[in-house]
Amino acid sequence: MYGRRLNQIREQKGIYKNQLELEYKTTGKIGEGTFSDVLKVQSLKDGQYYACKQMKQHFESIDHVNNLREIQALRRLNPHPNILTLHEVIFDKKAGAVALICELMDMNIYELIKGRKKPLPEKKIMSYMYQLCKSLDHIHRNGIFHRDVKPENILIKQDLLKLGDFGSCRSIHSKQPYTEYISTRWYRAPECLLTDGFYSYKMDIWSAGCVFYEIASFHPLFPGSNELDQISKIHDIIGTPPKKILNKFKQSRVMSFDFPTRKGKGISPFMPNLSNKSLTLMYAMIQYDPDERICAHEALQHPYFRELRLAEKQALTIHRKMRLVGNPLERDSLGLRRISKEDQRQSEKRKEFKSPMKQYHLPALERRDGGF
Repeated sequence: MYGRRLNQIREQKGIYKNQLELEYKTTGKIGEGTFSDVLKVQSLKDGQYYACKQMKQHFESIDHVNNLREIQALRRLNPHPNILTLHEVIFDKKAGAVALICELMDMNIYELIKGRKKPLPEKKIMSYMYQLCKSLDHIHRNGIFHRDVKPENILIKQDLLKLGDFGSCRSIHSKQPYTEYISTRWYRAPECLLTDGFYSYKMDIWSAGCVFYEIASFHPLFPGSNELDQISKIHDIIGTPPKKILNKFKQSRVMSFDFPTRKGKGISPFMPNLSNKSLTLMYAMIQYDPDERICAHEALQHPYFRELRLAEKQALTIHRKMRLVGNPLERDSLGLRRISKEDQRQSEKRKEFKSPMKQYHLPALERRDGGF
């Protein structure tokens, strides 16, 4: 169940498939990737549906499984409303196979927008981006960056959004250089394209900005056909960066930085229906220079999300009031505190009334160290 420690991973010796069949009924295939297959399964215990991620990698031991970044990351990041929940891990020692039993979502963002013609309401887009920024803020605060943020890895269930597939994640504190060809090309930040693996967690923000545009337009922002074309597509939209920005990157051994100067068309001509606030946030997320790029925490404070922040604050206030009403002890203790403060105020008033001395407000003396 959820919360199972890594040293408590279920170890099945030679009965992996039989055990899955005894506990879970396979009802369909969700997807297939380079490193794993994902099945839709139903628990025979409680009837609940789950996503079963079967890893293609061969694992030698429990320690090998314990070191799997995806499991370590999900354990550290859960529980969080915008992070996919890991319920169980099953290890077949004989076959060297591992299966991750995760919560089942309805679809991913790519499936939501694929073939769609009618634009999503801006409030829906706002809600999805707010939740995505929350997930990124949470993982970055916990010292992890995802490295493969794209529509296929962002899952939704009704109005709830969750970030999934942490197979490519790394620790923010791990030593550079990282793997060069990480993340899907269309969502790869300039620092990933132009350096030998010298990038940071800000690459996730760039990817999220690309997803933002795609949710709103149903088209990828930078659909490059190869590495050079990817850079060209970026420069077409946001322009060629000045030399001082390019010089900040550690130059790649196989690439020249002599790019033709372009002003950039901008996003606005392609998104005439988007509000100015949404466009300013989108531009902030795809700043060429990662040092100038907005972080997830700052993005959550952007004016674009003001309405959602206020609604969240009001909901929290109502929740606290309801909790007080439903908890007599807490309500009574609050009442006692109020009485105590009122008694204190009355006592102070009586002291002031009895005091025969006239009070003078003297100017404060400035201390040598600048304090008062």
